[in-house]
Amino acid sequence: MHPAAAKWYDRRDFVFIEFLVEDSKDVKVNFDKSKFGFSCLSGADNVKYSNEIDLFGSIDQDGSKHKRTDRSILCCLQKAETGKSWPRLTKDKAKLNWLSVDFNNWKDWEDDSDEEMSNYDRFSEMMGNMGGEDDLPDLDGADDESADSDDEKMPDLE
Repeated sequence: MHPAAAKWYDRRDFVFIEFLVEDSKDVKVNFDKSKFGFSCLSGADNVKYSNEIDLFGSIDQDGSKHKRTDRSILCCLQKAETGKSWPRLTKDKAKLNWLSVDFNNWKDWEDDSDEEMSNYDRFSEMMGNMGGEDDLPDLDGADDESADSDDEKMPDLE
């Protein structure tokens, strides 16, 4: 029996865990208030995988669910306390070699004042914070009112 490789990420109301097991069968997922269990068989050799996690926080067993695909099993754990960030998945700070953070889906939602803000709005805000014309350095005393030698009138074309 081996632990299955897994990736996890945190959201405002849910914690997601994806077990990376291809061609899984006999999938069993156990949602307890403070514990989470997973087991399955995989491949033609029926390799048995089993994981058990003492969770960082409590979950709502009835609101939690899982979905099996050919490549993985995605588990959605509904937090008992919504809006509370989980800095880690496990109760203990121990490093589990089969568990990693899913940085492709990770989002620091607790720092967002408006979670629905679009990427364009965030980009515009970032560009606005970089400064405008008032922040430009003085360019050798040049100003808009001074005459420039190349500002002379051009002759008409014939």
